Amino acid sequence: MAPASASDDEPSGPPAALSQSLERGLAILSAFTSAGPLLGVADLSRAVGLNRSTTYRYVATLASLGYVQQDADTRKYALGPRVIDLGFAALSSMEVTRVAHRHLQALSDETGYAASMAVLDGPDIVYVERCRSRRTAGVAVDLNLHVGSRLPAYCTSMGKVLLAHREPVALRTLLDRTDLARRGPKTIVAREQLMAALARVRQSGIAVSDEELAPGLRSIAAPVRDRTGHVVAAINVAAHLTTWTTSLDSLVARLEGPLQRTAAEISTRMGYRPVFE
Repeated sequence: MAPASASDDEPSGPPAALSQSLERGLAILSAFTSAGPLLGVADLSRAVGLNRSTTYRYVATLASLGYVQQDADTRKYALGPRVIDLGFAALSSMEVTRVAHRHLQALSDETGYAASMAVLDGPDIVYVERCRSRRTAGVAVDLNLHVGSRLPAYCTSMGKVLLAHREPVALRTLLDRTDLARRGPKTIVAREQLMAALARVRQSGIAVSDEELAPGLRSIAAPVRDRTGHVVAAINVAAHLTTWTTSLDSLVARLEGPLQRTAAEISTRMGYRPVFE
């Protein structure tokens, strides 16, 4: 029998040249953001550095495959359903979401509030899991949030956790790309104040958002670590002033214990073992 090759899926020999067409197509898809969900051919041409005719050919191909779709009124393009399918497939394949679901549902049932998990994607967070309490209807405080929703990291509790644990150079790069716009009555809009808040998150192990994302919305978040100790996700519990009218400190006092315990349980399932000195 002939000896098996190193891989049945990959060609032997030196790596083949990268596909420029694939790279350009992916660059076009990456040009769509939450700040620019609708883009014309001219917008895309500028974003990817190609002339308009070349850009149009790529866009037409992507549209024919369902990765972008054209708005009938504006004639501009948006991401299509095939991209959504890929995104959900990626989310469902993430180890941390498979590990976390049962623990987040238990946290939500224990506290009576929605419990979520998010990861960092550039200057934004992306929700990868979300559970609602089965023991109480509660009050809708989620701003229509669901798996796949994106929010600016700087004004959310989970975003603060994830930003706080980035390397200093990477953090500066992310903040350079962030518009510290006011989203709620208490949004931190000064970079120096945000940096100080992130330092407190690193020290305390939790982050709080007190009406920074939206009026009346409060949340508390904690980090999830992998086997190497790196923070790979954050979880939070969110409450609204209509359901918790007392002080922020009292809310933290009630929720911090269950939240920290849940974060530790998920981290342990991810292989994390804290080192005690």
